[in-house]
Amino acid sequence: MADKAASGVDRSSTSLLFRANERILCFHGPLLYEAKVVKAEMWDGTDPDAPEPGPHYFVHYKGWKQTWDEWVDESRALKFNEENLAKQKALRLAALQASKKRTIVVPAKHSARVDSESESQVQQRSRKRVREQSVEKTVDEHDVGRSIEVKIPIPNALKAQLVDDWERVTKDRLLVPVPRSPTVAQMLEQYQEHRRASKDKRRPARRDDDEIVDEIIDGLKVYFDKALGNILLYRFERYQYKQMLEQFPERNPAEIYGCEHLLRLFVQLPNLITHTNMDDDAVLLLKDHLGDILKYMHKFSKALFASEYENASPAYVAVAKAT
Repeated sequence: MADKAASGVDRSSTSLLFRANERILCFHGPLLYEAKVVKAEMWDGTDPDAPEPGPHYFVHYKGWKQTWDEWVDESRALKFNEENLAKQKALRLAALQASKKRTIVVPAKHSARVDSESESQVQQRSRKRVREQSVEKTVDEHDVGRSIEVKIPIPNALKAQLVDDWERVTKDRLLVPVPRSPTVAQMLEQYQEHRRASKDKRRPARRDDDEIVDEIIDGLKVYFDKALGNILLYRFERYQYKQMLEQFPERNPAEIYGCEHLLRLFVQLPNLITHTNMDDDAVLLLKDHLGDILKYMHKFSKALFASEYENASPAYVAVAKAT
């Protein structure tokens, strides 16, 4: 019992609705799919890697690759019986009918087209790897592109950090001390090391996970470098940005600035992702990993965010007001 309390996971099955190896139906997006319960656990919310208390099940979707295996809470699982099979069929028919009226978007290597989807295509487009059902589609019939609203959940403590950051810069006329330590690049490297060293033991290892995370990290640094001077700075910070570029011409912004500005990027990312031509599965995979990075930033926030901002000199204030 002591081990269970320490780990934040109670593996007793007395209060679990489903058991290991049980055949179930599981929501993945708006549709239901046949799945098998691989593991069943009761989480108490004390484990930072399993923050949501309650029954959770590690499921494998029938006919899907193991890369889609995931932990789900009990609200997404249904008993495998005639009533729920009928519900599965009704949801699938509704999705097929709706798909005939939707704009179809394919990955970047193909061209976008308007067409109806087969049942297998609906299944592919409906796969979601995250607990929150937070991706919504809106389509303009005059536009063959797609518009996806992606909601990246930011922990409440980091939301408070964003508010404090805004007040310090825009109201108090303070500056984030730069160069930061750790920088964005250093923090992301630390995240990668932490992730490899403390992989969730409850989750079977995925062969391509590290490669995916490496690509996401590289992409985040590119996004940060491009976005910082365009959309992430408050007006009062622009002169400081100019000074940094002049002082460190050999460095990219991700090698100068820190998590204060990276967190601002996470606020902007949903809109930036919307305008990419990634398919839905890629967007959802990206969202899942971005959420993990935010959890890491939350967990180590005291070491990652500056506790004190700097007072700007009168000369700086004068130049900043003039620019």
